[in-house]
Amino acid sequence: MAAKSEPTRILILGGGYVGLYTALGLQKMLRANEASVTVVDPQPHMTYQPFLPEAAAGAIEPRHVVVPLRRVLRRCHVLTARVTKIEHERKAVTVEAADGHIEQLSYDVLVVALGSVARILPIPGLAEQGIAFKTIGEAIYLRNHVLTKLDEASSTLDPELRKRLLTFTVVGGGFAGIEALAELEDMTRFATRYYENIEPEDIRWVLVEAAGRILPEVRETLGVWTAEQLEKRGIEVYLSTAAKSFENGHVVLSDGTEFDSDTIIWTAGVKANPVLANSDLPLDKRGRLQATAGLQVVGHPDVWTAGDIAAVPDLSRTEEDPTATCPPNAQHAVRQARHLAKNIIRVIRGGQPKDYVHENLGAVASLGLHKGVADALRMKIKGFPAWLFHRAYHVKAMPTFNRKVRILLDWTLGGLFRREVVALGQINNPKEEFARASQS
Repeated sequence: MAAKSEPTRILILGGGYVGLYTALGLQKMLRANEASVTVVDPQPHMTYQPFLPEAAAGAIEPRHVVVPLRRVLRRCHVLTARVTKIEHERKAVTVEAADGHIEQLSYDVLVVALGSVARILPIPGLAEQGIAFKTIGEAIYLRNHVLTKLDEASSTLDPELRKRLLTFTVVGGGFAGIEALAELEDMTRFATRYYENIEPEDIRWVLVEAAGRILPEVRETLGVWTAEQLEKRGIEVYLSTAAKSFENGHVVLSDGTEFDSDTIIWTAGVKANPVLANSDLPLDKRGRLQATAGLQVVGHPDVWTAGDIAAVPDLSRTEEDPTATCPPNAQHAVRQARHLAKNIIRVIRGGQPKDYVHENLGAVASLGLHKGVADALRMKIKGFPAWLFHRAYHVKAMPTFNRKVRILLDWTLGGLFRREVVALGQINNPKEEFARASQS
């Protein structure tokens, strides 16, 4: 590859953690005319997902948790398109562009960084009633939806409808679910001061988790402590309980509990991007790409992968468990991407890739304003110190100096003037008033 007269064509599928950080590393290290880099993603931005709960709760401006790909990848070609098929035997990828046309992209080196999607279970009513929480669009929608329900509840004369409108259900007790629940509950409790006829105790938040504990990423004692803190805030926590039905907003749980809820937030796990099923690359039993410790796809040294979509051996744990793979979290995705970029450079220049080794530093979660929990650096941290640790860690990990500064300013202004709790529900149907005017 190093002797080629033509620049090496590097194609990166996905513009999330792995795609962005790999492209950033490559454009920094590549020499002039050494290689061309193309990044393909359905969205023109990368979303820093750990900040989605704060964006939904109004602590951070939503635009500040996304990184515009074209702005930061100035030495790369960015294509807004959706990958539909990977044919490595032909070294071709089929994509559907933003305008709807289909085209094929050729490459010399492929980086598969398509990430994960929400894992949807065959529960009646879930597809119609559920709201996922993986994109900035979903975070914005959820914020406006929750605040709109408060507006509707404050004006209705029907007590049963009011109760339904003020009942909010979160399914999934991992980090995404707990942080979304805690931040949004905090926001609704704060918002009640502006409603004459809604008190904090009128609002019902329900957490449903099929496992026997929440926050499996931290040690069990911290998970128990977190559940206790949520219950002290009036949040109902159902453990070892599965959701059976959501039809027409009527929630039925496996323990026989039933209630009506106009808001069902689904955070019960993720799965590898299903486009992999339409590829000729080797997958494991969970649908992830089989990867080496050097971040190459098994049997295909010119295909690289990392992040949620990849089953990368966790060399820090393989002595005790030979089948251990790196957990699908932002910490590993960012570090793998940086390592991956260096490995690609090594191989292009005739060298050998180095194995990825990183011991998990722990996990940290926000539980609302001034509240948090952390299991990091072999320490258990609770309350305000954990909340500070959460903010410090994630603002450090946020890509680009521009976004770091904007987020710090958001937090500073929020501390001075408090968060905004106004619903902008019209953005969910912006043409409604125009259509109504046209009929009058």
